[in-house]
Amino acid sequence: SDGGVTGPRRFLARCAGSVQWHFRSAPVGVWAPLAFVTLLSFASRFYRLSEPPHVCWDETHFGKMGSYYINRTFFFDVHPPLGKMLIGLAGYLSGYDGTFPFQKPGDRYEHHNYIGMRGFCAFLGSCLVPFAYLTVLELSKSLSAALLAASILIFDTGCITLSQYILLDPILMFFLMGAVLSMVKYNSYADRPFSAPWWFWLSLTGVNLAGAIGVKFVGLFVVLLVGLNTVYDLWELLGDLSLSLVTLGKHLLARVFCLILLPLALYTAQFAVHFAVLNKSGPGDGFFSSAFQSRLIGNNLHNVSVPEHLAYGSVITMKNLRMAGGYLHSHWHLYPEGVGARQQQVTAYLHKDLNNLWVIKKHDSNTDHLDPSHYVEFVRHGDVIRLEHKETSRNLHSHQHEAPMTRKHFQVTGYGINGTGDANDFWRIEVVGMKAGKRIKVLRSQIRLTHLATGCILGSSGKTLPKWGWEQVEVTCTPYVKETPNALWNVEDHINPKLPNISLDVLKPSFPEILLESHMVMIRGNSGLKPKENEVTSKPWHWPINYQGLRFSGVNETDFRVYLLGNPVVWWLNLVTIGLYLLMATCAIVAMKRGVQLTAELKELSEVLLHSGGKIMLGWLLHYLPFFMMGRVLYFHHYFPAMLFSSMLTGITWDTLLKFCAGCLSCSLGRRVYTYGTLALMLLIVYSFYLFHPLSYGMVGPMASDPNSPMAGLRWLESWEF
Repeated sequence: SDGGVTGPRRFLARCAGSVQWHFRSAPVGVWAPLAFVTLLSFASRFYRLSEPPHVCWDETHFGKMGSYYINRTFFFDVHPPLGKMLIGLAGYLSGYDGTFPFQKPGDRYEHHNYIGMRGFCAFLGSCLVPFAYLTVLELSKSLSAALLAASILIFDTGCITLSQYILLDPILMFFLMGAVLSMVKYNSYADRPFSAPWWFWLSLTGVNLAGAIGVKFVGLFVVLLVGLNTVYDLWELLGDLSLSLVTLGKHLLARVFCLILLPLALYTAQFAVHFAVLNKSGPGDGFFSSAFQSRLIGNNLHNVSVPEHLAYGSVITMKNLRMAGGYLHSHWHLYPEGVGARQQQVTAYLHKDLNNLWVIKKHDSNTDHLDPSHYVEFVRHGDVIRLEHKETSRNLHSHQHEAPMTRKHFQVTGYGINGTGDANDFWRIEVVGMKAGKRIKVLRSQIRLTHLATGCILGSSGKTLPKWGWEQVEVTCTPYVKETPNALWNVEDHINPKLPNISLDVLKPSFPEILLESHMVMIRGNSGLKPKENEVTSKPWHWPINYQGLRFSGVNETDFRVYLLGNPVVWWLNLVTIGLYLLMATCAIVAMKRGVQLTAELKELSEVLLHSGGKIMLGWLLHYLPFFMMGRVLYFHHYFPAMLFSSMLTGITWDTLLKFCAGCLSCSLGRRVYTYGTLALMLLIVYSFYLFHPLSYGMVGPMASDPNSPMAGLRWLESWEF
């Protein structure tokens, strides 16, 4: 007898053993499917890995950066270093010598060994499937849910494409999914706190968090997910009155150590390795301060000796602190008619040049301070000075004429003859964070020049002047007093024969200083990313609907064409599932709120839906919604971390729905409905992959509009460009 239990309760009560699995004591039947999906995942990612044998899409960036690590050449990128370091390490270990230039997409690799770097990314991309399988299995205790989630990722054309090239995305997603799996696993040992497995998974969560942030800053989203999960855990423990305050303190300290201190230490160590390896001057020098550049072998500031403190009569160059801000520069050319006053141009120039040299003088004196009969007088914070251009003998000057490019800023010019000008040539020199009367240091002091007559501040706008300004960077005097890098300068070259030279080694920044500077430069670079000409960008609302893909390779019929696009059936199934999950979760919450009596089996099903599915839903929201608030340029591939969560949610949601529907039927019929429903979903996913697999593995020949094309009839949206 069922004791009066009807509908879904009867099915779950009598048939639960056939559909419910407990992972901790899992039978061999759970591990055999794991081996099978892992094998399929590796086969799908490594199939035709060497094709096409030329640079595809962003391989031109990340392959080149791998080469920089092999050659120890310093470069700048908007992302933290771990992903590029691992690509470089994979190339080095596989025999790549770092000599391929990676100049542009389409360049053939010829004899260069690129397979090691692609293979490394494909390996990490292949691991996403077993990670998802184990995560869903742990959360749902359902083999079918785990297999469904794994099938979605195995047969998604987008995930395959993104895993087969030298990119940061598979590395990021590897650490992201590793963090989620580790978090779920240490939660499963909540009944055995401080045991060896509990410590192992908690520590591994921290390691994966450091890895995720170390590849891209969007790794912070999974940090937030783990953080919210930890807060929830601690809140639950606080309500357990059987635990002493000492035990609660141990729980708190364990999480602080493993989830905060350990990731921070590992993240910092990544930068220590990054700076130690990249010790040669390279294309990234100009993005960093002069003090930073003095560390790099081959840079003109490396092992140089200069006077430490500024003095009157010194010949100097001044570098703007904004990213690629350039040196304060002037030349004989005048501003053209109609552009402010027709006086000598003052610009910011990105390269070393004799026209970058200025002589620092007192505002009320034209004395030659280099005369041996004159004593050395140091420039101090708060002094009023005059800067005379060495080549043209004109003074740095500003007035209330409008700047050539930036509205409401004042024009900066070179004015006067042989150092004789007017009161608009006077500037107050100040150092950020320094008290009046203190000396000013070469390289280290951040200088602000305030125009005495107007109160405006000298700065670089970052805007490129037209051809009359030789396409150099505009220098203006801004009346808006802001503590921005645009308005700050440092002294780089310093020539004064009356002063003793000191080695720049003394002035080299410490590790915390270069760590902080590198982060400031990365953050500014990220916020300043703009789309290149003819580049396909997208908006976040495009992504879940698979509105538009990205060309990885080829355009014409004769080209080997690869197109990054999600498997449409998979992506639209994921999208429908998000709505379905919200509906089912709402029904479950309302039922419990109304006091509906549920059997133990139905309660367990609701727990899986709300608690386990809720964690995955939260992960999707955290990895998707923030992009709506980002000001930087966005691309389709930014959605793939969120897509991992929506795929896992699809497995859990449909498995729960099928169990509930099957429960409304007799045991044997319910079992068939559950089994055939799951199989139907998997077959639909596999068949859709069969239709769309040429997008990942390459197309040659007729376009999709031609009936003879393998993609004929499959261009379901006009926005798909294959």
